[in-house]
Amino acid sequence: MASGAVAALVCVVVSMLFLLFTGNQEADAAQGQVTEAWNQVVPLIRQGPLPPVLPKADVEAIQVLDAHGRVAAATPELVGKPPIATFQAINRNVRTARVLCPPIGLKGCMTVASYKVYQPQGVWLLYVTVPVVPWYGETAALLLAIGVSFVATTLITAWVFRDLTKAVGPVNAIRAELAEITATDLDRRVPVPRKYEEIKSLAETVNDTLDRLEGAYTRLRRFTADASHDLRTPITGMRAQLEEALLHPRDTDWPTMTKAVLTGVDRLQGIAADLLTLAELDAHAPICRVPTDLRQLVSAELDRRVYRKEIIKDLPESVLVDCDRLRITRVLVNLLDNAERHAISQITVSVRTDRASAVMAVSDDGAGIAAEYREMVFDRFTRLDAARNRDAGGTGLGLAIAKEIAEAHGGTLTIEDSERGARFVLRLPVLDARV
Repeated sequence: MASGAVAALVCVVVSMLFLLFTGNQEADAAQGQVTEAWNQVVPLIRQGPLPPVLPKADVEAIQVLDAHGRVAAATPELVGKPPIATFQAINRNVRTARVLCPPIGLKGCMTVASYKVYQPQGVWLLYVTVPVVPWYGETAALLLAIGVSFVATTLITAWVFRDLTKAVGPVNAIRAELAEITATDLDRRVPVPRKYEEIKSLAETVNDTLDRLEGAYTRLRRFTADASHDLRTPITGMRAQLEEALLHPRDTDWPTMTKAVLTGVDRLQGIAADLLTLAELDAHAPICRVPTDLRQLVSAELDRRVYRKEIIKDLPESVLVDCDRLRITRVLVNLLDNAERHAISQITVSVRTDRASAVMAVSDDGAGIAAEYREMVFDRFTRLDAARNRDAGGTGLGLAIAKEIAEAHGGTLTIEDSERGARFVLRLPVLDARV
């Protein structure tokens, strides 16, 4: 029974293919008749004079409209009748065709071909009509005659059917597109087939991967451009100072100039160190975790350094975390440096627990950061307004480094609302919650 079903299915497929073939053949024949009519009428239009009654040829009807849309000539069945259609090819196309049911002045559905004929007075239109050719053609009797031969072709058709089920056309299209995608045209995507669900899923996955790759490459290019700019700026300044000193050695205040150059060197060293830190974080370098009292770590760092702004400690309780002490200290230092650049008079540092998280907050009494910029400030080399511009100090990488260190520890670094100024909040898993 299964073999009979397969054979019947194969016969249906072959019949459909044969019908499509014969339909295409008849459509080609109809197009040939239209082309022949075009070849006969266009010379009459261009050479003139155009007779008002045209020979019918092998088509249903012909009509010519002048540049003003008036009927200039037609085959006998359309003499004295209005234009059968009003459409024409758009833009630079010369030919187009539509099925009208019926065209004006005729009966039944017809395929109307419209041609543009360019004349000195303007564009003339030539309409040629032929009967609509159905997709299956006019071959019903022929199909009955060849039906007996289907059984003989069942085996061949089954073999063809087996190969068709293994069609690799969509896969080849995906492969060809991927082979042509380079770093200069990452916006290209592979074609997604409408059929073959597995191949469709593959194509969609490839396109999703290309989306992520394009985004990463765009961020890399932006980061590289910003880093290059920030490295060139101090180098250019130091070079100008040194060249000026060499041109006028006797008029140069060498100690002052040396201090200025050393400031530029310090900035370059800071940028280089931050870039190396980011490279380690991007490479997911291993973290040396040890149980640490976060309150003690913060208190020791605050006591070790001298700040230009008043530091208010709010360290009511010990909080144990499992962390890399040097890197968490780096987060604290970066947040304090940022707060010191933007605070008016004081900075508040607090440590406490929040359920399963250890919370360290660094707040300043400066201008604060608008809500729409609170994610952007953690991007590398981000520039905001003059009040929070990295040109006021720092390398423009401190907050990005702090956020990546927090995430490497399974924590978060965010900016939360405060009554005044900016409030940066670090959350890390409490050690007791991890055991």
